[in-house]
Amino acid sequence: MSESDKPGYAAIVRHYEAMLSQHHSGPLAVDWKNTHDAGVRYDVMLGLLGTGRAPVSLLDFGCGLGELKKHIDARGLDHIRYEGLEISRRFADAARERLPGVPIHCMDVLAPGIGLEEFDYVVMNGIFTRRQSLTHAQMLDYLERLVAKVFAAARRGLAFNVMSPCVDWKGEALFHPTFDEIVAIVERTLSRHFVLRNDYGLYEFTCYVYREPWGSTTHSSSRP
Repeated sequence: MSESDKPGYAAIVRHYEAMLSQHHSGPLAVDWKNTHDAGVRYDVMLGLLGTGRAPVSLLDFGCGLGELKKHIDARGLDHIRYEGLEISRRFADAARERLPGVPIHCMDVLAPGIGLEEFDYVVMNGIFTRRQSLTHAQMLDYLERLVAKVFAAARRGLAFNVMSPCVDWKGEALFHPTFDEIVAIVERTLSRHFVLRNDYGLYEFTCYVYREPWGSTTHSSSRP
C-alpha cells in the first residue's frame, strides 16, 4: 500500500511507533509525560466500571505496552478480565512480550470486514489526543466512526479521552475538541447516557458512555 492509499490516521500510528523506537518502555514510549500522570489516566479509565467487584470483561483499545493491565494487577482488581488491542504490530508484539498469556489482539477495526468481540467495557486511552496531519474536522469524523464501531462491541460502557479546550495553549498536532462537539457526537452516534470528566488535573477530559442509566439492573456496580 502506498502512502497515499493509507488512511489519514496512519500518521498517528507512525508517531507512536516513533516514540516506541526512541524510548522502548515506560510512559514516554506511548508519549505520556510521566508515570504519575499515566497512573491518573488509568484510574480515570477504570472509573468507568464503578466500584463494584462483580466479574467483568474489559478491552483496552489501543493498549500500547499493556501498562493498564499492570495497573489493574497492582490495584488488586482481580474481578476484571483484561484483553488488549493494538492497530500497531510493533506495539502488539511488545505488549505480548511484557504480558505473557494475556490476549493482545492486533487489527484495524475500521478496515473492511473486521469485527470486534463483545466486552462489558471498553476503554480508549490516548487514541484521540493527537491528530497529527488530520484537520480538526477530519479528526472529529475519525473519532465518530471509530467510537461508533467500538461502542457496538461494548455491552455496558465505553470511555475515551481527548485534549481539553480549557488550556492556555494548544499543541499544533494535538486534538482539542470542544465539549459541545464531543457531546453532539455521543448523543448522535452512541447514547444519551454519558458523563464528561474534566476534574482530574490533566489538560484533557474523559467521556464515559453507557448503554443504560446508572442504577439500572444492567449495572453491577455503583457510580464512581
